[in-house]
Amino acid sequence: MGNVRLRRWLNQPIVTYLFLGLQTLVFIVAYFFPGMIESQGAMFGPFVVYYSQYWRFITPIFIHFGLMHFAVNSVVLYFMGARLEAMYGHLRYFFIYLLSGISGNLLSFALNEAGVQSAGSSTALFGLFGAFVVLGIHYKNNYAIQVLVRQFTLFIGVSLLFNLIDSSVDIWGHIGGLLGGLLLGNVFGLPQRLRDYSIHIRIISGIGFAFLVVICLIYGF
Repeated sequence: MGNVRLRRWLNQPIVTYLFLGLQTLVFIVAYFFPGMIESQGAMFGPFVVYYSQYWRFITPIFIHFGLMHFAVNSVVLYFMGARLEAMYGHLRYFFIYLLSGISGNLLSFALNEAGVQSAGSSTALFGLFGAFVVLGIHYKNNYAIQVLVRQFTLFIGVSLLFNLIDSSVDIWGHIGGLLGGLLLGNVFGLPQRLRDYSIHIRIISGIGFAFLVVICLIYGF
């Protein structure tokens, strides 16, 4: 009975719940202590450069500016994250989400003006979009995957269009997350279908991700 319960628990999107729980906790703390979380954890390039606050490449993933920002990203994470976690598995999904968020923050750090402050899980969410696109490329004959890819590709296009219109949105963070997700989706692959992924493509994608990180750090500093 205990093993059955454990398997059922492991079949749940536990990593998605973890990320949702973290950003909910951060949002609650930020509500009771206005400005504290944002000032200490949002992406703000000058503090990274001059005060070596490197945690700002990670912490912005869990910080949101306002209830609507938090609610929209949480809903998207819940529905999309659960689907992708079921496909990639807990550990692969964990790294795709987190590393995509970091790559988004790195590109934001490298290309935004020095005084721009940004945060939000959308950097990592765009990474999930990218990972879905990779699935669509590898499994063109899988109807269920193609339906999901079309839905999320449309969402990506609309989101990027609004990014161009709304100057308050960190478009570089979204693009960085998307690039990270595209590369990492190839690097990790589906655990039960790794034979469908060329080892050469996986290696090139890994090198591409490392190159993205290094270039962003060099350009940002």
